[in-house]
Amino acid sequence: MDVAGDTATLFDTEFWITTGIIFVLLGLSGFFSGSETALTAASRARIHHMAKDGNKGAQRVATLIEDPERLIGAILLGNNLVNILASALATSLLMRLVGEQGVVYATLVMTALVLIFAEVLPKSYAIANPDKMALKVAFFIQIIVALFAPVVSVVRSIVRLTLRIIGVDISNIESALTAHEEIRGTIDLHRKEGGLVKEDTHMLGSILDLDEITIEDVMVHRSAMHAIDIKLDPNVIITQVVRSPYTRLPVYDGDPENIVGILHAKDVLRAIRRAGGQMHRFNVRRIMVKPWFVPETTTLKEQLNAFLERKSHVALVVDEYGAIQGLVTLEDILEEIVGDIADEHDFEVPGVRSLPDGSVQVEGTVSLRDLNRMMDWHLPDDEATTIAGLVIHEAETIPIVGKKYRFHGFQFEITARKRNQVTGIKIKKVPPPKV
Repeated sequence: MDVAGDTATLFDTEFWITTGIIFVLLGLSGFFSGSETALTAASRARIHHMAKDGNKGAQRVATLIEDPERLIGAILLGNNLVNILASALATSLLMRLVGEQGVVYATLVMTALVLIFAEVLPKSYAIANPDKMALKVAFFIQIIVALFAPVVSVVRSIVRLTLRIIGVDISNIESALTAHEEIRGTIDLHRKEGGLVKEDTHMLGSILDLDEITIEDVMVHRSAMHAIDIKLDPNVIITQVVRSPYTRLPVYDGDPENIVGILHAKDVLRAIRRAGGQMHRFNVRRIMVKPWFVPETTTLKEQLNAFLERKSHVALVVDEYGAIQGLVTLEDILEEIVGDIADEHDFEVPGVRSLPDGSVQVEGTVSLRDLNRMMDWHLPDDEATTIAGLVIHEAETIPIVGKKYRFHGFQFEITARKRNQVTGIKIKKVPPPKV
């Protein structure tokens, strides 16, 4: 028996050509796998920005990912074609070498080669460099998508028809997440991974919340408004303007509900100068401006746009019956985004104070949103605006001093009450119960 001759016959030119074709097909499989991962993982925002700047590769990527179903269909078609062809050739080749057992050997060898070199390796690289790889493969994938377009269209029709038969229609399904939800999810993810500090997270999140929060949630309540009676003596009015920490003050005529104007401190100074110090010539009605009334259901985004359009900084908030509920300023909306803005004329109100035992003493009028932002808590603000309002809502009564409640993972102890108003609350975080 001529063993050398048999071996030479087995390892002839055809063998090496077939082996070379198999490795080329594995390379194409790796190309398709890596391209799929890169194009699906590429940053749409970054690609859009680059395409807008004229980057041809980015423009190709943007065109491809506009129709992800067609893109994935073409890549999967190409990937399956080369994988099946490579496996068939490997099986045929090994059966020539070792007979029927070649099927088993081909399965084991091709599984290992495809898994390592055609799947894991290219996809790992693509995950690490999605944008870079997407830009490089976009031209070739665009050609593949164009070549396979007729077949992909037929496959897509068969898939949709099959799904429709079992009661699923994907023809009109849109993304489950809105643009705001996607942005919010990205912000939360970067915060969790340490890419954003707490203050930046709150600021970016607050911008997204502007369309959901109403001015009722941020306004200065009428009980805390600084207003001036127009019937007072001019000297008294000027004294109140000087002592007030605010630049713009509502003016009422007899009844605090009857707001007739808004007085600006600068206009008061100009009027005093024109009067030459003669107070009998000082007339508030001549320098105050017409009040602007807005409904309490207006969102912060709408009100911010209205402030910018009217070039105004203050508006009076009314309910559905026209009754004065409070006052909202441009600064109130900005503080909702960037946090408290204090200046040298602001009065410091110790609304929140940490205690040695780990609890927090809070005034009843403290806003839930401010408290959550300050303490990094997540107390719900859907049913109430202030911490006192939340306690009353949950207790379903106006609690007495000393009463304790537990809800939302906290213990709330009433420490002060004035008539029917809860003015002081001690809050302590309660550890979750052991399972």
